[in-house]
Amino acid sequence: MQLDLNRYRQIVVLTGAGVSVASGLRPYRGPGGWWTDHPEHREMATAKAAQEDPMSTWQAFGSLRSAVAEASPNPAHIALAAAEAQRPSGTTLTVITQNIDGLHRAAGHHDVIELHGNLARTRCSNPTCDLEPFEDRTVPDTLPRCTRCDAPLRPDVVLFDEPMAARPEWESKQALRDCDLFLAVGTSGTVSPAANFVRSAEYAGARTLFVNVEPLDPPNPAFQETVLGPAETVLPRLLGV
Repeated sequence: MQLDLNRYRQIVVLTGAGVSVASGLRPYRGPGGWWTDHPEHREMATAKAAQEDPMSTWQAFGSLRSAVAEASPNPAHIALAAAEAQRPSGTTLTVITQNIDGLHRAAGHHDVIELHGNLARTRCSNPTCDLEPFEDRTVPDTLPRCTRCDAPLRPDVVLFDEPMAARPEWESKQALRDCDLFLAVGTSGTVSPAANFVRSAEYAGARTLFVNVEPLDPPNPAFQETVLGPAETVLPRLLGV
């Protein structure tokens, strides 16, 4: 199957960990997942742990940040970026990603909404501090502190039990409001708020496709079509780039 992207005006693609597997990054859950193999890190990647022991947050994400720093975009990321670059005037191709690896932007995609933040950025833990998040790929051995307010610095990602930032959630709703083609790629789409996205797209009258190596079990009736296969193989063919 190849989609005729000229038929659509507002394309939204939700991506998950399966999109980055071919870049050498493991998924987060399931067999071989980051949190599956390191449950102790999963416990340190919580909002409570970050408040009580800020250094534990860096310990939880240190090895993952190192892996992300060495990863490069694969054909799935490149295909989406190419489709955005080649889209007809007046159309949009928005990627909403659950990933924190920054590979969509590294591939050259501009319209990217990072639901869970970006591990290649660092920010201040003080919510009232005016320090802007900054690009940072270091893995500190000691707790880094803000140059403005001396509060602990932390990776610019959403931790477990921590609410998602308001802006990416708002931007996602705006993109889905007028969506006429929706793809969920490399994700089960079962974790909130992403779980609601396909229903929003369906409500808007969009064509909805599920792309993954395995079918949904149980199926989600909001998806009209399923395309099975790895993202790095399916997306270039599906998008015709």
